[in-house]
Amino acid sequence: MRLLTTPEGQPMFYQLSIVQISKMLQNLQHILNKGAAFAESKKIDVAVLLNSRLAPDQFHLIRQVQIACDTAKLGAARLTDKVDSAPKHADDEISFEQVQQRISDTIAYLKSFTEADFNQSASIKVSQPRWEGKYLTGNEFLIQHVLPNIYFHITTAYAILRHNGVDVGKKDYLGAMPYKS
Repeated sequence: MRLLTTPEGQPMFYQLSIVQISKMLQNLQHILNKGAAFAESKKIDVAVLLNSRLAPDQFHLIRQVQIACDTAKLGAARLTDKVDSAPKHADDEISFEQVQQRISDTIAYLKSFTEADFNQSASIKVSQPRWEGKYLTGNEFLIQHVLPNIYFHITTAYAILRHNGVDVGKKDYLGAMPYKS
């Protein structure tokens, strides 16, 4: 597998693991804010939205947010061999404020990383207990595990809100774009 690099030839691990994932988490906060505003305008308890799901066997909105945050923080931590520094969460959020705080805490943790932290990330071996001794290289882990999971859970959170009538669209999901003239 080819290593992802910037136009200058530098590994893109920091840009993808920190910059892009932080942006997506901020977009998730924006989408959730629209959900809270919708609930208030319709006189719906926001807990109804937070506990909604698309299918009976799927995780509810709160769990989608928890997993997105866990994937972000543990992805960066595993890629930099800093798993012990990753914040631990009890997964006991029940309110809108608690969910938003978890996202904010995750973004703050991601901001603690530097580009230099990712210098060796491409070739390290990343494993998890549920992988039963198997591993991925850092490059494979980022491209085939972390990014798809982040996008899946944020997309699912978006879809749960959209399914419940919240006026969110692609621009909310993508966030601000760095257009050039």
